[in-house]
Amino acid sequence: MRGRPPYSYREDPLIPAFPDDKPIFFFDGICALCTGFGEFILRHDRDRIFRIATAQSALGQAILAHYDLPTDDFTTNLLLIEGRPLTKSDSFIATMTRLPFPWPLFGLMRLAPRWLRDRVYDPIARNRYRWFGTRAECRLPTPAEAERFL
Repeated sequence: MRGRPPYSYREDPLIPAFPDDKPIFFFDGICALCTGFGEFILRHDRDRIFRIATAQSALGQAILAHYDLPTDDFTTNLLLIEGRPLTKSDSFIATMTRLPFPWPLFGLMRLAPRWLRDRVYDPIARNRYRWFGTRAECRLPTPAEAERFL
């Protein structure tokens, strides 16, 4: 995944065309925690710099497959930023640092090594359904949010 050049998905014929001029956050659309985080992004992203998409969408499935990530087990979120993929704690930190204050303070998490951050991330991801629940269906955007959903 990390060895691919930026925007490598543009050359992949299995990836549908999509606007990638803004960071795109892919999340598990049936996970209550993940959907809640997507809603958090929409609520706090006053400058509208993010787009979001569910991992279950056609685009989400194609992007996950392109980066050799599971297409049926969404234990990581994925942030595409400037054509590069970020996962797990890197994705979370990069997302938070692009939101208005006080959320960039989560950038201090970069002081901890990735292996340690991901060691905290992984059990939450594995147990998210049991701890936070699921949704019967993926969340649909409101008309005001439609341009931000892919």
